Amino acid sequence: MDEIALLRAEAEELRKKITRAAELYYNQDAPEISDYEYDRMFERLKRIESEHPELDEPDSPTHRVGGAPSEKFAKITHPVKMGSLSDVFSEDEMRAFLERTTKTLLDAGTPADEIVYSVEPKIDGLSVSLTYERGILTVGATRGDGTVGENVTENLLTVAGIPRTLPEPLDLTVRGEVYMPRAVFEEINEQKEAEGARTFANPRNAAAGSLRRLDAKETAAARLDIFVFNYQTGALYADGREPLSHGETIRRIGELGFHAIRIRTLTADADEVIRAIREIGAERDSLPYDIDGAVVKLDSLAQRKLVGELPSVPKWAAAFKYPPEQKKTKLLSIECNVGRTGVLTPLALLEPVRLAGTTVSRATLHNIDIIRERDIRIGDTVVVQKAGDIIPEIIGSVKEARDGSETPFSFPETCPSCGERLFWDSEEGDSGALRCQNPACPAQLERGIAHFASRGAMNIDGLGPALVKALIDGGLIADAADLFTLDRDAVAALPRMGAKSADNLFAALDGARHAGPARLLYALGIRHTGEAASEAVIGRFRSIDALFDATTEELEDIPDIGHVTAETITEFFALPETRLLVDKLKAAGVECALPEEEPGDSEPGDSALDGLTFVLTGTLPTMSRTEASELIKKHGGKTAGSVSKKTDYVLAGENAGSKLTKAEELGVKIIGEAELLGMIRK
Repeated sequence: MDEIALLRAEAEELRKKITRAAELYYNQDAPEISDYEYDRMFERLKRIESEHPELDEPDSPTHRVGGAPSEKFAKITHPVKMGSLSDVFSEDEMRAFLERTTKTLLDAGTPADEIVYSVEPKIDGLSVSLTYERGILTVGATRGDGTVGENVTENLLTVAGIPRTLPEPLDLTVRGEVYMPRAVFEEINEQKEAEGARTFANPRNAAAGSLRRLDAKETAAARLDIFVFNYQTGALYADGREPLSHGETIRRIGELGFHAIRIRTLTADADEVIRAIREIGAERDSLPYDIDGAVVKLDSLAQRKLVGELPSVPKWAAAFKYPPEQKKTKLLSIECNVGRTGVLTPLALLEPVRLAGTTVSRATLHNIDIIRERDIRIGDTVVVQKAGDIIPEIIGSVKEARDGSETPFSFPETCPSCGERLFWDSEEGDSGALRCQNPACPAQLERGIAHFASRGAMNIDGLGPALVKALIDGGLIADAADLFTLDRDAVAALPRMGAKSADNLFAALDGARHAGPARLLYALGIRHTGEAASEAVIGRFRSIDALFDATTEELEDIPDIGHVTAETITEFFALPETRLLVDKLKAAGVECALPEEEPGDSEPGDSALDGLTFVLTGTLPTMSRTEASELIKKHGGKTAGSVSKKTDYVLAGENAGSKLTKAEELGVKIIGEAELLGMIRK
């Protein structure tokens, strides 16, 4: 394979990873990787596309900002595009940015002593714009994709540092970063822990989730704050005079009642700028809010115009990104957790250490290979960081700190939950895994029911891991079907429940009965069978009962279903325990089949898409992808999660991702929303 082919493959893989990471970060507030890792991937992709324009794609994530606006809120088109900044990851890269920018100004005739930069902390929160008309806040919106965001005005009115009215009747739009103070984050998490509820992962996720609540009272309870760092359009002064510098802008923003970002203005001396970046970095632990970098900008607004902008980022500013915070602590012991599929995962028990805003006493070790590769031993001094600023992980041991008392780790021979013997599953992951095969294993039951109740599955709000454990420990449930025959009084009597919480749980259970067979199939927790695969299988077989007779070959014939997935589904439905569970679910009123279509009930055109398979990607003009998928199915079509030779059409909207590229490579026809509607009307 030649160099260009290798770079093309690397760029495609980066686009997939970046698109997934952006969806989790911006739209689900649930990142899996650190900002630092995301930014490095993003910069690598930009470099490939810059050096090899023939590899650039119009739908590349490098041409987009942030995430797509949520369907929960009305969409708002920003008066000025809310762009992002170029990231740098080393002091040398920052010096290169300063040298390049300063040279541009000197070449344009700007005196050296007039070139000034500002340095400010980069707040780790949710970017918003605030629009005022005659001094009254009329619209507050999230960044969204930079062009279109979410209207969250009512929620933003609860945020400290955002005045409802200005002291002067000005028309202007400003931009800021909403965040949750660390003290509030810790207080809320302590309360959630006491209630047995799921805690927030970090202040950024807490702020993003709280700001996007449908009830503004819930947002108010989060006690959010903001730092305003820019004005985008309008007038900061009643007489129409425009500020001359960023420093003047920030001072004026503060005078109008906003909580303004703290900045330092410096000369063009690179050493001074680097020193300021280091000082901000050294303050990270002591700040009352989270930061993930420092932003360096030209102070003069006129000089910014001279330097100019690229399509998605300004050339007059750069964000220095700090690497993930790391701390040393003691590895006290390693215990094994049993997952819902029986796989054992080692978990490190640590001497408590403060890391990225929370106290960490446990860290994931993933698998035995990680422990061996990093030579991690019980009793070691280890280096810990948070993956995605969320999940603590050990990145290595400090070998020079050993005194000889450290001991290597080895897996147990029997399951720590049920005592049954374990076996090595060579087909699990890249290097295999240790697994408990006992279907009655308490740990597997606990995690399996938690998965059954999760958002992507049956979506039983309020049924978190703590309550699942309480129900099992109390002898109230022995499998997922027992949830639907629970006694209300017995549930209300559980610790930290009460009548109101019990009523809410039973309302959620009533709703889950009608979640549909596709969600139910996913909820059953079959290995290798995700949401898209479950939907595809039910789209073909239409009921859970039909899967008891399905063959591996029939399942493999479905788009998106490979041999391994087909085998695990047939193996699962061959188990007598599965038959008992499904029968119990049906007896409890859980919908296990799609509704039958009566011949006389069909609407004209219901078979317009009969036999056609569609893959959906991007943001459609008037419909959500869920609505479009339901429309396709209503008219006889099917949807799949990935593009293959069996795909008939790719339905693409704005910001379509790698599926569009795959369709072009395979020659699959690409259509828009209007064309889909036209096919239905024919």
